[in-house]
Amino acid sequence: MKTLFLYLFCLISSLCFSQQVEEFKNVKNFYNHHRVLLNNEFKKKYDIETDKFTKASIKVDYVIFMKKMDSVENVALIGALLKVKNLEDLGKIHTKTIKPENNTELLPIIDKAADYPGGINALRQEVANLFYTDGVYAEQKTVKANVAFIVEKDGTISNVQAQGDNFTFNRQAEIALYSVSEKFSPAIIKGDPVRYRFKLPLTMSFE
Repeated sequence: MKTLFLYLFCLISSLCFSQQVEEFKNVKNFYNHHRVLLNNEFKKKYDIETDKFTKASIKVDYVIFMKKMDSVENVALIGALLKVKNLEDLGKIHTKTIKPENNTELLPIIDKAADYPGGINALRQEVANLFYTDGVYAEQKTVKANVAFIVEKDGTISNVQAQGDNFTFNRQAEIALYSVSEKFSPAIIKGDPVRYRFKLPLTMSFE
């Protein structure tokens, strides 16, 4: 069994690029829609069956099929992750070339830190729920990564970067962060929203 432990702390950051969460929403909406359709079909088949052994077999088939669906969805999410990161990299080049950084946004003192709806515990729980543990391949019993991301002025997130020894763990951590459903309330300095950096250390234990 895999257990995910999350610890959060935050820092000011100077980086800012557009978040591409729509890519992840589109993938999830597509596969969730098909899960509903498949669930209905399996349920119909299960309900009309009278033999208990056949019913048990239908249940097993359902679980196996849905696990395969999760795996296929994860491949699509990896594709979305690559697209988002490529767009952000292009945004960095454009920003450095066309738009110099505004140093007034680098102030270390803030009036209000960025916050996720429901607080840190709500963010921690959502990341854990979104994390696709079957996409992590590791020989070690414990895998760790430090995930940093930017909370933009409008409350979206961008520039999710996971640093750790296990590439597959890093990738799933980034997908989970990009997939969170709610916007943050932005950090405030002198009454104005500013960009803000979170760091999210993650540890996964294999038991």
